[in-house]
Amino acid sequence: MVEIIDGKKIAAEYRSNIKKEALKYREKGIIPTLAVVLVGDNRASRSYVNSKHKACLENSINSIKIELPETLSELELLAEIEKLNNDSSVHGILVQLPLPNHINSDHVLEKINPNKDVDGFHPINVGKLAVGKAELIPCTPLGIMKLIKSTNIEIVGKNALVIGRSNIVGKPVANLLLQENATVTIAHSKTSNLDELIATADIIVSCVGIAHFLTGDKNYKENCLVIDVGNNYIEDKLVGDVDFNNVKDKVSYISPVPGGVGPMTITMLMENTLTALKLSFD
Repeated sequence: MVEIIDGKKIAAEYRSNIKKEALKYREKGIIPTLAVVLVGDNRASRSYVNSKHKACLENSINSIKIELPETLSELELLAEIEKLNNDSSVHGILVQLPLPNHINSDHVLEKINPNKDVDGFHPINVGKLAVGKAELIPCTPLGIMKLIKSTNIEIVGKNALVIGRSNIVGKPVANLLLQENATVTIAHSKTSNLDELIATADIIVSCVGIAHFLTGDKNYKENCLVIDVGNNYIEDKLVGDVDFNNVKDKVSYISPVPGGVGPMTITMLMENTLTALKLSFD
């Protein structure tokens, strides 16, 4: 019998603890604060920012939305970030991607103080993750690991297959699984022997970004755990990388879309804000 990994329920449990911790800081006169910078009026980006803002306020974390025009120059944006870097009342900084084409996102991410980088995208934090010393870990990979651990399966020695090689999800989650002593393979849409890799995988994390990329006709191990990171649409319906209805009865654990990884990502953003607050004391 398959176990559906309920991201909403697990996220709610973490949020309860996050709120309690945030309230303890407030009792000491310290207000945990996240600043989110939005450049332009991208509809999806605005929706994400509003979701993050609402979640923070619901969990006693102060959220500052900084909305800037699309015509803003790169130098002007870097100056805004420097102000936030120097503001001791701001503990976490997030610049919503994508940015307008005339702004180099690498320059922007590198400008954020690494100790306030709640996305975990600064090269220093990426390097710390690679050597197993990261304090601020990208939110989606961190949430994925919490979902996997919620099942209480043994990760040590298991074959973990990560399908997707992005800097935002694929590579970081592969690193985190490796740090848990899994044997990790990174595959992608062009991997030629993917079916063979799937057949030997105990853990599959699909973040390839193709609707129903993983179908029910694959040869999954019966005890396999599948985490679906996909955020795709078929006829205006949100679906994952995994054909959920046709895969769920072939594996032991599976996360749905929606209701799996999504709720955990914003939850980990709040957790990272509290982590950044702690780093401000160092």
